[in-house]
Amino acid sequence: MSNARTPALECWLPALSRFDAASPWRNCIARADRLPPGPVGYLDGLAGYFHADGGLPAAALTRDYLHGDAGDALWLSADPAWVQPDLTGVRLLACGRLGLSMDEAQALAAPLKPLFGDAGMLLEVSTPDRWHLRLLAASPLPAFAAPEQAMGEDLFEHLPQGIEGRRWRILLNEVQVLLHQHPLNAERRERGLPPINSVWLWGGGKRPAYVRSEVAGVIGDDLLLRALASRAGAAVHARDVDAIAAVQAGWLIDLQDLPANELDASWWMAVQTAIAKQPMRLTFASGERWLYKPWHRLRFWRGTRR
Repeated sequence: MSNARTPALECWLPALSRFDAASPWRNCIARADRLPPGPVGYLDGLAGYFHADGGLPAAALTRDYLHGDAGDALWLSADPAWVQPDLTGVRLLACGRLGLSMDEAQALAAPLKPLFGDAGMLLEVSTPDRWHLRLLAASPLPAFAAPEQAMGEDLFEHLPQGIEGRRWRILLNEVQVLLHQHPLNAERRERGLPPINSVWLWGGGKRPAYVRSEVAGVIGDDLLLRALASRAGAAVHARDVDAIAAVQAGWLIDLQDLPANELDASWWMAVQTAIAKQPMRLTFASGERWLYKPWHRLRFWRGTRR
């Protein structure tokens, strides 16, 4: 089995099950060397590349990356979300990336700010898709599930339970009432857009004293990834095909948030150019990993991995 420490590019991809049998990515790993499994999922995947004291407090890290003012405060993400009731509960269907402008985000947040203010929190609209709550440093903060853990599921199963969580469940219910009544959501429905009728609370904590990584730089658009890389002193480059084709060993290419068919059609050629010059570790969000070296293209007798 190949050594996972071989100097190589790192490529982070969606779950392997999303790629069909004819995908060039499956042909690539059929010729590669299998490595021991890696982390599964988004947050654990990030933790595999970046090491911070106290875990990965997404809210403090992203707020500091965007505005540089996280300080020693306690932060919690309160990202705009779309939830929908059904026969068995209320399901989280989207979090962030809901096509808001900054003016729209501020308008939606306006009635929520007094509500959070009465609870001792300051709501900051950091970007249209990323909202943050600044809490008092000594505030008790239960664990909240990341959006990836709750997507498509009954949101109340992922809220803090018991006496500790009651305050947050009540607060979230009041948020949903205010957003349901907001005139902007009526306008969005008329335009065929989903409403912003909730927020998703997650990623709480204080800014870590340090973030360390063996990654020299990242190519990606994910905000938390970019925040971690910046905090670790790694270079950050927006995701584009030219950057990927020219990247060097030691860099991380983040593609894990893209649809598999888009990866086949729009990104594979750039990655193919990169791996013709140097080894690449391919890590799937479902945990499977392979090491591909340029000479592995000669393993033509190996069929496509299914």
